[in-house]
Amino acid sequence: MACRADDVGGMRGAVSRKGWVLFAVMCLVWGIPYLFIKVAVGQVSVPVVVFARTAIGALILLPLAIRSGRQGGGELDALRRHWRPLVAFAALEIIIPWGLLSAAERKLPSSLAGLLIAAVPIISVVTARLTGGTERLSPRRWAGLVIGLAGVAVLAAPDLSGGSAVAVVEVLLVAFCYATAPLIAARKLADVPALPMTAACLSLGALVWLPPALATWPSRVPSGRALGALAALGVICTAFAFLVFLALIREAGTSRAMVFTYVNPAVAVAAGVAFLSEPFTVTIAASFALILAGSLLATWTARAPAGSGPAGSGPAGSGSAGPEAVSRRRPPRLRSRSSDPASPVR
Repeated sequence: MACRADDVGGMRGAVSRKGWVLFAVMCLVWGIPYLFIKVAVGQVSVPVVVFARTAIGALILLPLAIRSGRQGGGELDALRRHWRPLVAFAALEIIIPWGLLSAAERKLPSSLAGLLIAAVPIISVVTARLTGGTERLSPRRWAGLVIGLAGVAVLAAPDLSGGSAVAVVEVLLVAFCYATAPLIAARKLADVPALPMTAACLSLGALVWLPPALATWPSRVPSGRALGALAALGVICTAFAFLVFLALIREAGTSRAMVFTYVNPAVAVAAGVAFLSEPFTVTIAASFALILAGSLLATWTARAPAGSGPAGSGPAGSGSAGPEAVSRRRPPRLRSRSSDPASPVR
């Protein structure tokens, strides 16, 4: 039995119970990495955290990607043909932002990091426009940009003094990377299968972070709490999350699948408050409301006229709001993952 989806960004449709379950799982598994990163960086170095996450994720996804390549045929050739944009995507989606985020959480609460990352949809609209996007920004979307950026300013202002200022800049750079990477994916990697590409990016990230991880390897075994956080980052927040995300796209369509992006910051705040006793203040609540409202308005697109057919998925930042049909018989292409301005935040 299906229930009606909320009208988000001018998109309305039926979502199955399975779709809602997958949606709830995604809200959780990509809302809690900030908690696990905060726990891990308390005992091991930033390179070890990033290496562990990428290596564990790659070890789980690589066998699945190889099997998928054998069944589909030509998928590994697609990776080789697009190796330059693939490396750029891996750098902006995984290698650089995961390092910056882990470094920032040495000084910032996990909840604050999660809320600052919530600015990704807003930054996506700006970067898409500045890099060749042709869609006109309506007054409503301009208002969303202003409101969302005001929320970021309210949130970051108290920490723009002392050592925390660098950490805030690091998180905002992470948000910029997350907003820019989908542009490369949608414009240069649209024909590359998502599962092999993700496994390749994680493998590349593990190779890049291996030398600094070995140089800063802990002299003694970390506590079970830290080891559990590292394992959870790799298994739950990376490998498992990606597989659930693909299933969600197949079940609910791309646009509806991306709505969880707006819920992740609330999960990050709740996890930080509940498990790490991080503060929840009026400033945090107000800034979250501003960022969420700004994101929704900035990424809002008008509903297609009746009878015009479902809107297809266009390049990142193009504002196409209609769900893209994804075959249940073959894995979705990368366009299904990255063509929405609100690309999933890890």
